Amino acid sequence: MKQCTQEHYGNGLVHIYCGHGKGKTTCAMGLCLRAAGAGLKVVIYQFMKDGRAGERRILEKDENVTFLNEARSVSFSFQMNEEQKQQERERYLADLAHIEDYTRHENTDVLLLDEVLYAISCGLLPEQALTDFLDHRPGKLEVILTGREPSAEVMERADYISRIAEEKHPYQKGIPARKGIEY
Repeated sequence: MKQCTQEHYGNGLVHIYCGHGKGKTTCAMGLCLRAAGAGLKVVIYQFMKDGRAGERRILEKDENVTFLNEARSVSFSFQMNEEQKQQERERYLADLAHIEDYTRHENTDVLLLDEVLYAISCGLLPEQALTDFLDHRPGKLEVILTGREPSAEVMERADYISRIAEEKHPYQKGIPARKGIEY
């Protein structure tokens, strides 16, 4: 059997972690941790997140990992008025342009766009902006996308799609999110 070596990989692939179950971001961050541990340069951008997650805190300490957005207070889209939504749309479009420029010039190996699918589904990022980015990304860039329901257009561009399904969750019993477990 012929052994597959790194040069056989060529282009970076697109991963999607999606579904209604808990753990999409945790899976994606685990892949980032693996990549950073192997010496790859990892860039992470989190849509719709406030930066409190334990995974972020530990990965921020790794010299191979760069977060391109600061932890900040974020509201759920349904809690935003139209002016706030427009500000987020403008921020996310500008940030995606910055991410594209950064990954082209900073020798990035892996990019995580955490909750990008949620940002699209709630109208805060045009899907076309993401698909254009995916279609024109640097050839070696491995891209990880998370969120609930990717469209057919986004799934068409994916090489891996992992669905995480919820069958049972403590919040169904009224147990709130716990630090270190859910965030």
